[in-house]
Amino acid sequence: MNGGAQATSALLRVEQVSRDFGGLRALDGVDLAVDDGEVLCIIGPNGCGKTTLFNVITGQVAPGAGRVVFDGQTLSGLSPDRVARRGVARKFQVPSVFEDLTVRENLGVARFAAPSKAELPEVDSVLSEIGLDDCADTLAVELSHGRKQWLEIGMLLAQAPRLMLLDEPTAGMTGAETLATVGLIRRASQQAGTACVVVEHDMRFVEALDARVLVMLAGRVVADGRFADVRRLPAVREAYLGRRA
Repeated sequence: MNGGAQATSALLRVEQVSRDFGGLRALDGVDLAVDDGEVLCIIGPNGCGKTTLFNVITGQVAPGAGRVVFDGQTLSGLSPDRVARRGVARKFQVPSVFEDLTVRENLGVARFAAPSKAELPEVDSVLSEIGLDDCADTLAVELSHGRKQWLEIGMLLAQAPRLMLLDEPTAGMTGAETLATVGLIRRASQQAGTACVVVEHDMRFVEALDARVLVMLAGRVVADGRFADVRRLPAVREAYLGRRA
């Protein structure tokens, strides 16, 4: 366990955040904390609040109650561009790259457009980190779906974020690509010191990543720990992983 939002030294703290949409409570008193360089996986069935949580953290949706604190400063109430300038980067599920530019050019554009004033990595360094050295001059449109996913993660890394929010980064990948993504995220955490919060449905990926896992059900956090531990909880097995998990 990581001590939840009570870990005051954490890079990211979500403190008792709730959010309603009409009569639907999408988030219900969510607490979580993420340290510098830590990797956290968030799992849960569709509609449990994962995307709304990302939207609240990035300023796209205001919390109805509670607050989000990043590097000691409150993010709640800031616009998405101001949140990005603080060092928070987000990848959506569907890859969003410039398909008529090469891999190298995509990384260069992302680096040039970096919202923060942090010291930025060189493009060649990012190419190596995401494993796309061999196709640096290939047009993005010619990449496989999995490689487009890696390129978009690389575009985030080119901006030297303190925290990356990754929404289903292995969706549509082959088994080999999924395992390679595990290595990519580990390198980002260990070498670049980037904290990563990953929303994922692929339990093979979650298990291979071997990171701390937070389980959400109906807008609430119901478990927080290592995958091997949380998968044994009856509520988790029945509601998400399956009775035989």
